[in-house]
Amino acid sequence: MHPITIIGTGLAGYTVARELRKLDKNCPLRIITADDGHFYSKPMLSNAFAQNKTPESLVITPVEQMAKQLNAEILTQSNITQISPQQHTFHINEKSLEYSQLVLASGADPIRLPLSGTAVDKVLSVNNLIDYTHFRVALWDAKRVVIMGAGLIGCEFANDLQPAGFTVTLIDLAPQALGRLVPDAVGLALQQALQNLGVTLHFGKAVNSIDSTDTGYRLTLTDNSVLEADVILSAIGLRPRTELAAAAGLSVERGIVVDRYLKTSAEDIYALGDCVQVEGLILPFVMPLMSAARAVAKTLAGQSTPVTYPAMPVVVKTPACPIVVSPPATTLEGKWQVEGEGQDIRALFYTPTRQLGGFVLTGTKVAEKNALTKELPPVLA
Repeated sequence: MHPITIIGTGLAGYTVARELRKLDKNCPLRIITADDGHFYSKPMLSNAFAQNKTPESLVITPVEQMAKQLNAEILTQSNITQISPQQHTFHINEKSLEYSQLVLASGADPIRLPLSGTAVDKVLSVNNLIDYTHFRVALWDAKRVVIMGAGLIGCEFANDLQPAGFTVTLIDLAPQALGRLVPDAVGLALQQALQNLGVTLHFGKAVNSIDSTDTGYRLTLTDNSVLEADVILSAIGLRPRTELAAAAGLSVERGIVVDRYLKTSAEDIYALGDCVQVEGLILPFVMPLMSAARAVAKTLAGQSTPVTYPAMPVVVKTPACPIVVSPPATTLEGKWQVEGEGQDIRALFYTPTRQLGGFVLTGTKVAEKNALTKELPPVLA
């Protein structure tokens, strides 16, 4: 029997493997990764510096231990170059391997802006442990850090680095922090909290060019203003990794298209995590990933199981202004009702029939998260 094969050793891939082993301890299992395969918590990367976490200390379980725990063959530093769904094979360079069922948990790549200048290649992104290692090295003798993107990750990094002694500047083309994710009052509360830490904010503008100087880098913005930096971090978002799936003829839109069973358009190939689009949704967060992994594992073990998503609030790791957000569905009609002042805001999204469709809580109001979550409809029932 050919092994069940999982591509990717992030939280999605490893959680599928763990859940599968709860149901079937002995089926042949192979896991393939382009990196070193160590297990770590990716959400920890954006607030690891303040906790003095080195790349080594972020590793929860080394790859050798993961292979033993999962009774699996784990191939590291292996780039898959082709998948052939009809033959149930895939290629790692010239080597062809067979699978019985295949799970794509390949994640997403940082979006790259089309910038000009002599130092565009010096812009860093932190999307995995190797990226974080490079980022730590860059910060070693740095003082001035410019972060492009004031979404969840950009704001988390700003809140992490400024108190650690860096001079942080946050830039975003949007008029406020967290863009369209939260009402204006919440974005302004977060901005005030970051400014109180000492973070410099530039909204309504973007970076045009980045050039090297004798002392670091010069960034020219869209309003022709100039900033100096020692380290530049891009945190403008992620794009699902779909190239391999598209080349194999699988249905791809914004992500790899899967049905409620997380099955792709090819027989015996499933996908989950940051790379997928299910019922039109792309949900690059931990909770939907865990729900998907449990469903896929049951299906792989012969218990065909559709994924369901309950309401899944997201905790924003900005201690200067604690935030929990459960955004309403983009198709949902309704209005925000905002109460509170300063750092303590309750924003509730109501439909025309007064059904709660989403919420954002900041400061002391985050204590209401569990009670409000119970009132929300499931994301996918």
